[in-house]
Amino acid sequence: MSDLTLDQWTARAGQMNFRAQAFIDGRFTDAASGKRFSSINPATGAALAEVAECDAADVDRAVIAARRAFDDGRWSRAAPAERKAVLLRLAELIRENLHEMALLDSLDMGKLVQDAVTIDAPGAAHFFQWHAEAIDKLYDEVAPTGPGDLALVRRVPIGVVGAVVPWNFPLDMATWKAAAALAAGNSVVLKPAEQAPLSALRLAELAAEAGVPDGVFNVVPGYGPTAGKALGLHMNVDCLAFTGSTAVGKLFMQYAGQSNLKAVWLETGGKSPNLVFADCQDLDAAADMAAFGIFFNQGEVCSANSRLYVERAIKEEFLEKLADRAAGMQPGNPLDPAAGMGAIVDEKQVQGIMRFVEAGKTSARLVAGGERVSVDGKGCFVQPTIFETAQDNPLARDEIFGPVLSVIPFDSEDEATAMANDTIYGLAASVWTDDLSRAIRVSEKLHAGTVSVNTVDALSAQTPFGGMKQSGFGRDLSLHSFDKYTALKTTWIRYKT
Repeated sequence: MSDLTLDQWTARAGQMNFRAQAFIDGRFTDAASGKRFSSINPATGAALAEVAECDAADVDRAVIAARRAFDDGRWSRAAPAERKAVLLRLAELIRENLHEMALLDSLDMGKLVQDAVTIDAPGAAHFFQWHAEAIDKLYDEVAPTGPGDLALVRRVPIGVVGAVVPWNFPLDMATWKAAAALAAGNSVVLKPAEQAPLSALRLAELAAEAGVPDGVFNVVPGYGPTAGKALGLHMNVDCLAFTGSTAVGKLFMQYAGQSNLKAVWLETGGKSPNLVFADCQDLDAAADMAAFGIFFNQGEVCSANSRLYVERAIKEEFLEKLADRAAGMQPGNPLDPAAGMGAIVDEKQVQGIMRFVEAGKTSARLVAGGERVSVDGKGCFVQPTIFETAQDNPLARDEIFGPVLSVIPFDSEDEATAMANDTIYGLAASVWTDDLSRAIRVSEKLHAGTVSVNTVDALSAQTPFGGMKQSGFGRDLSLHSFDKYTALKTTWIRYKT
């Protein structure tokens, strides 16, 4: 945990210099159009920087640079030990600039700086290090053949990777895509979310300092319908990795069909269920993690445990515990280590959240919260909010992407699993029980990419992260992340025996 105070964080924030140009072919550059857009601090409403607004022309410049770098082999054919050393150096540079990287995300999208400096920024360094260490531990194959034949099956980089990432974890999501893609030997063109582009631009600068060659890692800030769409339609992008909404993920699949049939890997929406059974002996731990699972990062988490199914016998007791925890997680200045939650990313997101909340006040039982608030008279803040509701209420069906929890009682294991699976999403799920047989049985029945037992949102570099159904089908993290960014190439050699 960082031991900096609010005043110290504020002082450091006031000394920040923001990289606001695009990063193409190893240098910072303005958008070809000269256009810029404002990056706004959602906690204060103040403009942080005027950022280059890239469009199709800039994406094309970046893709050309990435293709040239890939084809001449400056990175794609570099020795594994060389790529490993560079990415390990990048991991160290992130650690050396930990406070700066944390502040960039906190100021840009409103998350608690305490979370950014203890979870997000160290996580980015760790994931770069982990993928770097994997580079020289991935082996190719020799296929079984008859005498006189030798068949080599090699995993080769796919080429130019386009990556479009969301605003809720700006640095980490950029890292999840770029670390694996770069480790595999690809060139990358990254489009960060327009709401939070600043840490991605600083990451590009650190990558160059670490020794990533010009053209290998490019960052094109801009809007989805222009820069994002241009990446999706580009004929010279070999693979598109996307984390974001299900609706936009479907657009990228259309773009692939309209262009060059590029591989598209999606991690999209979620409405993750959390099932708490009465045989769970430690209800305090379950309540702690249930609150964390929805209120961490202001609920702006794709895998947020936003549907809580509680066995009816313990429902009222559990609701009281949740309400107590919500009371202790009230929003505050994101730079204040004592704040319980930070700011919602922007005004549009606040309004979307509050539409759900206001509708819920007439269709469900409000247990806690339910109000928009200000901090020091300004900012985009919403209280941690809890509703007891029915399974068919939009509160329990739609991805709100905010600090809003829907609690639904159940009477049997079969009823709980049926309701948990009654969704278009399948990203994550959690189960709380002291019965091992039930834990295994329920986990097998739940349709989700990750099922956490007696915890929530379990995640590590060693395990794949991704979903089922309309939560998408890509996988980040683990050795499986290399599957997205490589192709299997067979070389068959016939020789004289």
